[in-house]
Amino acid sequence: MPRYAHIIFDLDGTLIDSAPAILASFQAAFDAAGKTPIRPITADIIGPPLTETLQLLSGSDDANTIATLTEHFKAAYDGEGLKQTTAYDGVGDMLASLHAQGVILHIATNKRLAPTLKILDMLGWRSYFDSVYALDMVTPRLPNKAAMIARLLSDLTISTDTAAYVGDRLEDGESASANALPFFAATWGYGAISVTQLLPGWQVFPTPDPARLAPRDN
Repeated sequence: MPRYAHIIFDLDGTLIDSAPAILASFQAAFDAAGKTPIRPITADIIGPPLTETLQLLSGSDDANTIATLTEHFKAAYDGEGLKQTTAYDGVGDMLASLHAQGVILHIATNKRLAPTLKILDMLGWRSYFDSVYALDMVTPRLPNKAAMIARLLSDLTISTDTAAYVGDRLEDGESASANALPFFAATWGYGAISVTQLLPGWQVFPTPDPARLAPRDN
């Protein structure tokens, strides 16, 4: 049997290249609101939840300002914007292989749940995943990714010695470690962790090779 019965994946920058869609939608949101971002809208802003990113780009935590930008972003991204999303090379084959081996797959993402499900459907991946967790899946939303992973493990009664987390950002590794999960650092995405950021026990995952995630125990 594969070493891990469950593998939990981040989404943006790990399974999908959503940068063109997200960046265009942020720009559309500011244009629609008649505002100018205080910093460039570049790929390094992708990863945190939407509210935090809009606060960063606008330089404001005014509730009305953020609410307006949020609605404009959702309109742009959830409509035509997310259709610019593409899968990283090899990811679809990796998911199919893991699923065929009987590994139970999950997603834990900072992306909102509605566009996450649309993207999984668009790519034909929905059936691969037994669960999809997002910060906004409950009200009030979950506070952070570590809490989201903890909720997933608790809800589904998953033992930490049977699971691993795969992501592309430092936050992903820290969230995995906070839940005593092995962490695989996907280095092909736009949020790729540098070698100098890897903590003891974290494993570099340079290509979406299912054999690296699901070696068989002898």
